[in-house]
Amino acid sequence: MIFRLLGRLAEKVPSTVHRVVSSMKPQVVFVLGGPGAGKGTQCAKIVENYSYTHLSAGDLLREERSRTSSEFGQLIDNYIKEGKIVPVEITINLLKKAMESTMQADEQKFRFLIDGFPRNQDNLQGWNTVMDGKADVKFVLFFDCSNEVCIDRCLERGKSSGRTDDNRESMEKRIQTYLQSTRPIIDLFEKQGKVHTIDASRGVDEVFGDVKSVFEKEG
Repeated sequence: MIFRLLGRLAEKVPSTVHRVVSSMKPQVVFVLGGPGAGKGTQCAKIVENYSYTHLSAGDLLREERSRTSSEFGQLIDNYIKEGKIVPVEITINLLKKAMESTMQADEQKFRFLIDGFPRNQDNLQGWNTVMDGKADVKFVLFFDCSNEVCIDRCLERGKSSGRTDDNRESMEKRIQTYLQSTRPIIDLFEKQGKVHTIDASRGVDEVFGDVKSVFEKEG
């Protein structure tokens, strides 16, 4: 069913978008870390200082969930509330459409921070299958932070975020999913020499100091 729905969504993407994408490859940085590690905050600062567009897999999924006409809304909602990882076909479709529409609007915007993806082996395999030869992954930015700090930050954020998953029950599930599914992906990229690890337990400006060093080195 998911593939059939995705097929219908793909038909809605203008052909001009595909022509733009075929002429240039997106340059991608994967941004990973536990929930509450500060990925979104740091991505915003990177965007301010470097020529990158921030795409949050989680935000795209939440936006799709909130669209009244979305065919995936209820499915996404169920996965998010349970702290589980949404089927890769949905996430990659949303990421791909976001990159294509960004590059269609401005051909100079071909550098992307993809925040919160890939979150498991299935995500990575799906990316490699769909985006093979269509995007270049430059490196992985890994925000390393203790589980306790992550939980405390998310509970504090939950007081004003309005996010249904910023509560202790969902947080504990999300942490377990992260440890079991995402950490092995980070380890895999590390073996390939593609990971820059940042100590995310510190203050925002101190963390960004290390982030700047990475981007100045990578260019």
